[in-house]
Amino acid sequence: MKLLARVSTLLDPLLVPLQPAVLLVARLYLAKVFLASGWLKLTNWSQTLDLFTSEYHVPVLPPAIAAVAGTTGELLFPSLLVLGLLGRPAAVGLFFVNAMAVISYKDVLFSEGFEAALGNHVLWGCMTVALAVFGPGVLSLDRLLNGKIR
Repeated sequence: MKLLARVSTLLDPLLVPLQPAVLLVARLYLAKVFLASGWLKLTNWSQTLDLFTSEYHVPVLPPAIAAVAGTTGELLFPSLLVLGLLGRPAAVGLFFVNAMAVISYKDVLFSEGFEAALGNHVLWGCMTVALAVFGPGVLSLDRLLNGKIR
């Protein structure tokens, strides 16, 4: 047990300084994925409405409202993440956009042969949770505006 604690202690000086870069990479990766999806929806709006009407089954919301909400979330929250502005709320918002995508498209994502697609959503969900819990990091507007650098 002492050996494991010692290894962990030895790794701290190597890994802890990487935290800002890792959080930034996570923010940028998530932003890339969701901005691309949101932009595609926005630039093919009639097709987006068709998909929300026929394939994506968003609970409670009418298809047109679901399409607007989903597209807005895919464009707004990642933009905030890129800047590290309102990083935690943006990560939580993106978590719910991702969760709603899984719920709305569960007939496909949970069928055989789509394990990798579902795995991507699980990865993105874990990344958004990590950003919500740890915050956007020191390389963010949140840190700059709050004057806290640690």
